[in-house]
Amino acid sequence: MRAVFVDASETLAAVARRLLRLDDPPFAINLQPDITPQDLPGLLAGAEIAVIDHTALPVDVARACADLRHVVFLGTGARSYMDPEALQAELGITVHTIKGYGDTAVAECAFALLWAAARGLPEMDRAMRAGRWLRTEAIQLTGKTVGLIGFGGIAAEMARLCRGAGLRVLAWNRTPKTHPGVDFVPLDQLLAESDVVSLHLLLTDETSGFLSAARIAALKPGAILINTARGALIDETALVEALRDGRIARAGLDVFTVEPLPADHPLASLPNVALSAHSAFRTPEAIDNLIGAALDHCRRIAAG
Repeated sequence: MRAVFVDASETLAAVARRLLRLDDPPFAINLQPDITPQDLPGLLAGAEIAVIDHTALPVDVARACADLRHVVFLGTGARSYMDPEALQAELGITVHTIKGYGDTAVAECAFALLWAAARGLPEMDRAMRAGRWLRTEAIQLTGKTVGLIGFGGIAAEMARLCRGAGLRVLAWNRTPKTHPGVDFVPLDQLLAESDVVSLHLLLTDETSGFLSAARIAALKPGAILINTARGALIDETALVEALRDGRIARAGLDVFTVEPLPADHPLASLPNVALSAHSAFRTPEAIDNLIGAALDHCRRIAAG
């Protein structure tokens, strides 16, 4: 059984080579990360397993991959790139996702974006590099309330960090949960009371556009919004309007509806936004966990 890592970066490829074992099934690594979906049938010829980081796999393209039976997606957000249910139902292709590999890394990024946004650091940094001595008014976070929307492993780590920094932690989850030091409340209460709202939902058909214009309008005036989950969870047009008129004071965003973020996107020019390039999980520890889990998937599949 043959596997192909279809869109490896140099970093991910190096980790894969280091973690591969002599008795592993054949594992090819393609070092052309900017391939298109139309390249996949040729690339996956003779391969039963595709390991995918960021390349879309439409059903019509998968249909042309005659040998493909499994997709190992590097992360939890496979639905941003493919339709797992349709691939299974129409073609018998099983999509495997990887959870928990970067909970601490992503939470630390969310926490960093929160503090950078609250202190106005991106705006001051840009101004000083341009020769202007800009001094912005900061938002002090100690004693404030953070609301976590969705509560899995990343949110649990975010709660730990926030509680350690002196914030009160609220949370809302689609299914009932409890966690030490976290108050689970109805969504409308969380939106109304939170000085900071941080998104930690999986992207599904039900959660797409979850933070709608109406829910953005229901946020506590002057709130800070953090998103390290998926861009499509938010109505970006409503978000831009709320940032411009100050209903949302500041935002820290690692993910966007269109990635890479277009240079002319309104979010790129707003002074009250801290931006990072969908890199929350990118630490050596998380990448080792991720590639190690992907290889374990391939081993289990090959073993039947």
